[in-house]
Amino acid sequence: MPYPARLNPHLERARAHSREWAASMGFFEPQHGRQVWDESELDRDYALMCAFCHPDCDGTELDLLTDWNVWAFFFDDYFLELYKRPKDTEGARELLDHIDRFMPVDGSTPPEPANPTERGLADLWPRTVPVMSADWRRRYAGQVRSLLRESLWELANISEERIANPVEYLARRRKVGGAHWFAVLVEHAAKAEIPDSLVGTRPIRVLVDAFADSVHLRNDIFSYQREIETEGEVNNGVLVFEHFLHLTAQQAAESVNDLITSRMQQFEHTAATELAPLFAENGTDPAGQAAVLGYVKALVDWQPGCHEWHLQSSRYTNASSASGPSLPSPAALLLGGPGGLGSSGGLGTSAMRIPGPGSLGLGRFSRHAHVPHRPTGPAPLPEFYMPYPFRPSPLLEVARENLIDWSRRMGIIGPAPGVPREAAWTEADLRRFDYALCSAGLVPQGSQAELDLASSWLCWASYGDDLYPAVFGLGRNLAGARAQNRRLRTLMPLEANVAAPAPAGPLESGLADLWTRSAPSLTTIQRTHLRDAVMAMVDSWLWELAGEIGNRIPDPVDYLEMRRQTFGCSLTMTLARLASGPRLPQEIFAAQSITVIEETASDYACLLNDVFSYQKEIEFEGRVHNGVLSVQQFLNCDLVSAVGIVNDLMTARLREFERTIADDLPALADAHGLDADARAGLGEYVTQIQDWLASIHAWHRDCGRYREDHLRQRYGDSPARSPVRVIGSLTGLGTQAARLAPP
Repeated sequence: MPYPARLNPHLERARAHSREWAASMGFFEPQHGRQVWDESELDRDYALMCAFCHPDCDGTELDLLTDWNVWAFFFDDYFLELYKRPKDTEGARELLDHIDRFMPVDGSTPPEPANPTERGLADLWPRTVPVMSADWRRRYAGQVRSLLRESLWELANISEERIANPVEYLARRRKVGGAHWFAVLVEHAAKAEIPDSLVGTRPIRVLVDAFADSVHLRNDIFSYQREIETEGEVNNGVLVFEHFLHLTAQQAAESVNDLITSRMQQFEHTAATELAPLFAENGTDPAGQAAVLGYVKALVDWQPGCHEWHLQSSRYTNASSASGPSLPSPAALLLGGPGGLGSSGGLGTSAMRIPGPGSLGLGRFSRHAHVPHRPTGPAPLPEFYMPYPFRPSPLLEVARENLIDWSRRMGIIGPAPGVPREAAWTEADLRRFDYALCSAGLVPQGSQAELDLASSWLCWASYGDDLYPAVFGLGRNLAGARAQNRRLRTLMPLEANVAAPAPAGPLESGLADLWTRSAPSLTTIQRTHLRDAVMAMVDSWLWELAGEIGNRIPDPVDYLEMRRQTFGCSLTMTLARLASGPRLPQEIFAAQSITVIEETASDYACLLNDVFSYQKEIEFEGRVHNGVLSVQQFLNCDLVSAVGIVNDLMTARLREFERTIADDLPALADAHGLDADARAGLGEYVTQIQDWLASIHAWHRDCGRYREDHLRQRYGDSPARSPVRVIGSLTGLGTQAARLAPP
């Protein structure tokens, strides 16, 4: 915890107000024969939490924020007592189905509230939204909705006594844990509303997600004893790590703490390196920039405030330390030394925590200490779980030759101006890569034209993935890569009467040809989805380039979420959606269960590729973006152990994929009232993803792109190993000490 906590001077006012407000909402009254709260619950001091988390707001704002937090904690316990413990799923659904009516974005009058949860929300909403934009109101209502509705996921896990896998847990915890909701409310508290044009961008998304993960995982450590021993809870990050990595509870807590550190460092890294380019690219005016920076400061204030409240609140205090730390003195607030805020949060006290064998060790610097081109040998291949058969198209052989012809016409095969040797493909290379084999399983019953188009898309995406680090990475030319991305966007016009510029080079020629073959049969909305998917992939290559230039092994959570883009999963899923045709309503694709299906399949495919491509990327190309390497760095383990953990995660994600199809899709179809034709379309979409998974698995198993003999033939028996990189590639007098690893 590198930041000191600060206390809002209006604390006592908020304490008194929150107690009166909770009583007026009926929070202390019995609910259906159950006493959820009595007045002693406020002794846990939710006002203190808000005073620590929002140290700079005025008294009126602190009252409002405290009321929101009291309401959220009450709902958590209300839902626990009335629905979680009795395992009343139907009653829970009925409760949640009525919540939206008390958050009218359009200003309409809500109905009469029927319980304390509705009564509190009906009071809070009109006190909050008048000073905020309509965009903010929609976002905030969505976060409140997620906060409440995702409780059903927790309830299902408790009912089934099921412990989630780590990736599933983090993704769903963000929704149900409240920190995403807090993060939107922070805009109100800090009077720093994020410009709507920046809300969905990667830097803002990563800042919010890293903030949320840090808050939730810290809460999981503090609440472990209460939740596991007292409440019978299974939704806790420590328990998830304990179960997935086969650790003791204390070892799991240490690993969760390391992940908290990693996520906080990701927050800092994003704020320091990605906001300025974001402002420049979007032409953000000074007022917008000031709002974002004020928002970042408010999130920074939240972290130590929340941490300090956990230390002082009786809500999570273990019996062995019931007295808890006392409120620090003014001197401790200023100095932040041992015994002050956060026990080891002061200047010069970080060495008090001696890193253990499972810790991050060198911390943020260890991410930059990777020695590129170190000999690794191929990663050992485990027995991968793959329940779906590979069904190749009978048109495969013709597709192989057609792809060779297309690649030659586009200039992908052979030397081309501006294409370095490392990225140039020969015909022999392309035959070994065999993208038609993968495509043959993607469209097993498609026409020759459909198979050829799918093969060309896969070929083009892989060519670009090889091209960017060779052209822009070696020269550290991020500006050139951004300019190239802008050119690629212009080659995909949405309107039929808009002419694209003449393509230059194989990459542009390939995309221009693919667009002219794909776009004519699509509506404008479908073209937009396809272009967005292509741009999501090529923009993610900029993230990879930045990491390679800094020689920075990414945070494991950020890596996996970005890997879905760098691997082109969004492009593949979009093409599959388009193939579903009009039989399936487009709003279906916004459903949580569809998102889970797509993300679990994507994670399996990405991590599968990381195992097969490990030697190519780490030894021959000197790259740092690989899931196996990320696990090695984070858990400080050897290659065999890392591959085993990655394979376990792949299996867990694929079983989650299967469970979602079996349990959630029928309910989704019923909820949307899908007719027989639409249900058949939904089934076909799922089958397409299953075929995609089987094809990805079979292609990696049978193609030659990652085989050591081909790698040595293509790159040479002894890859040209770069000098040891130093932090930030420092050079000059006095920088020798920055070397962190021997050659």
